[in-house]
Amino acid sequence: MDAKPRVYVCTGCGIGEALDVERLSATVEEEYGVSVTRHPFLCGPEGVAPLSQDGQGDDIQRLVIAACSPRVKTDEFTLGSALVERVNLREQVAWSHAPNEEETQALAEDLLRMGIVKSERTEPPDPPGEGPERTVLVVGGGISGLTAALGAAEAGCNVVLVEEKAVLGGWLTRFRQISPSRPPYRDPEPPPVAETMAAVENHSRIKVLTSTRVEKVEGGPGAFQVSALQDGAPVDLRVGSIVLATGWTPYDASKLGHLGFGQSPNVVTSVMLEEMAKEDRLVRPSDGRPPQKVVFVQCAGSRDDNHLSYCSSVCCLVSLKQALYVRQAQPEAQVYILHKDIRTPGQYEDFYKRVQEEDGVFFLRGEVTSVAGGSDGTLLVQAEHTPLGDSIQLEADLVVLAVGMEPRAAGVLNLQYRQGPDLPVSNLGFPDSNYVCWPYETQRTGIFTAGCVRDPMNVAASVEDAMGAALRAVQSLTLLEQGQALHPRVGDPYFPAYMLQRCTQCKRCTEECPFGAIDEDEKGTPMPNLNRCRRCGVCMGACPERLISFKNYSIDQIASAIKAISVPEEEDKLRVLALVCENDAYPALDMAGARRRMIDPSVRVLPMRCLGSTNVVFIADAMSRGIDGVILLGCRYGDDYQCHFIKGSELANRRMENVKETLGRLRLEPERVKLVEVAIDEYDKLPQLLNDFAEELRAMGPNPFKGF
Repeated sequence: MDAKPRVYVCTGCGIGEALDVERLSATVEEEYGVSVTRHPFLCGPEGVAPLSQDGQGDDIQRLVIAACSPRVKTDEFTLGSALVERVNLREQVAWSHAPNEEETQALAEDLLRMGIVKSERTEPPDPPGEGPERTVLVVGGGISGLTAALGAAEAGCNVVLVEEKAVLGGWLTRFRQISPSRPPYRDPEPPPVAETMAAVENHSRIKVLTSTRVEKVEGGPGAFQVSALQDGAPVDLRVGSIVLATGWTPYDASKLGHLGFGQSPNVVTSVMLEEMAKEDRLVRPSDGRPPQKVVFVQCAGSRDDNHLSYCSSVCCLVSLKQALYVRQAQPEAQVYILHKDIRTPGQYEDFYKRVQEEDGVFFLRGEVTSVAGGSDGTLLVQAEHTPLGDSIQLEADLVVLAVGMEPRAAGVLNLQYRQGPDLPVSNLGFPDSNYVCWPYETQRTGIFTAGCVRDPMNVAASVEDAMGAALRAVQSLTLLEQGQALHPRVGDPYFPAYMLQRCTQCKRCTEECPFGAIDEDEKGTPMPNLNRCRRCGVCMGACPERLISFKNYSIDQIASAIKAISVPEEEDKLRVLALVCENDAYPALDMAGARRRMIDPSVRVLPMRCLGSTNVVFIADAMSRGIDGVILLGCRYGDDYQCHFIKGSELANRRMENVKETLGRLRLEPERVKLVEVAIDEYDKLPQLLNDFAEELRAMGPNPFKGF
């Protein structure tokens, strides 16, 4: 295969007006011996036709397309088996720099040089390996698990549904009613679980294993090896993907001593009251008498940093429903709902209004500070911070604590991963990957969550959530069959390669991989599980020996692109390298360009899969060549992280200590390298941020290595 790419330059969308395209073409033709074709409308039918022809044939062709951002026109520029490298001359040159300026022209030439060098060092991917096992394991037999099993089966996959109890149905078999899910949203409904159970048990593609517990999960997506015990007998399963739908447990009310639980039998939880209602026994536990005054305490342990810091979303709806239970059982009873606020989003507001219309139901805003026993089993409920600023005291025959939901995820899958047996969790304790961008995903590739184990939600939301998780589990098998990555680099056909002959067993790659894709043997040598990989390149950035790379993203490719930047000897001509995360910062730069925000022409943008893939050698190469400064733009991180690869930008920040050491050895100021967290919606700030950094470097003076 010819390593020389064919270069196509679009002159449309203002590119031809901002640049001397003939000079640009002549420069790279002379320097790299490539052929350059110019076209006024490259993404149009007449422009795509020759591209498509070049992309055909038995030999894999390399094409460099210098036009608009690689984030747009992806269908037009996906050209068969051709290896396509995109160079952004529109958003990040023509639209964001002064036209026909010498430095704007120099910027375009550098970006095209970098694109050609990257193309020359890209190799075709390896063909897909053995196809995945097209069986989905669903763990949990509640409404979420049942729905997920049906969804995956209807999509054409075989399903194994594992439930540790002897019967299916989960919590809903113990509940009398659920909140309304259909118009007019005024009356509670029977739980929709019996018909769902029957559909699962009668489906030809679903195998149900009750009284079964998962003992361990080995392997990876497409070939998980699952060991389980059914009634004490071993069961071995081979599955392609997993949906965890093990639901929730109520918060332990014994931790709420100030609310009287455990001190009086007449203080119960909302779950206990639901079970009493299911049995038509709405009575005081102490003496079996029907209660005449019932107080519901909302947020019992929820939205409290000492207990559960989050809202469990359903507690208000549950108390509204249970208030109707009490009134139906005892029409003369008085019901008080003490709350910080009532949360009934969307159409559930109609249900809230329905309960407000009920005689004998009273809503009082305040924070309950204590529940104490009184005479004859009655209770005294003290509340403060009422709207009038006063404290109030109520007598009650029965107090119901609306306790929150905790995910039931620990100790379920028993993963045989180097990084631990459980799914990693967010700061709130729920398994997740990225809490906004990728619902259903976890940090373990091919394993998805559904229902209340993922987030507190009601029955209607759990059903919808389970269907989404099931379809993601099926989609993951299809992508694996094609040898492609899952979110966020969907469609990427490249796997990492490891040159382990020089491995020093430092364990950085195994420790830092966000997705647990790398185990290790007893000596500490990495043992990659390629189907677990999300192609983020964090391992590539972690390896001090530079042994890990991809055929389309490698140490050599990135370092060569940096070396392709033409560094002028003139001290007054600044050069800045921007290593930019492709997930937030790069699209933000495109958005700034689309709005014609001007950026200092000294800045050369090099997209990175993730800042976590940045190897220290990139910065060392840039500085030793005379580039005046390097700025790294990555996602925000922390408790509310938005890094698409979990910890990538945080890891890059930690590695800045190594960068400082490198700069010290080169006798360079540490201020020449800067890392900035950027969210995608901060596009309006990015140009000024880059411009300010360029001015700081000008004030600092040129890199002493310039000209060497």
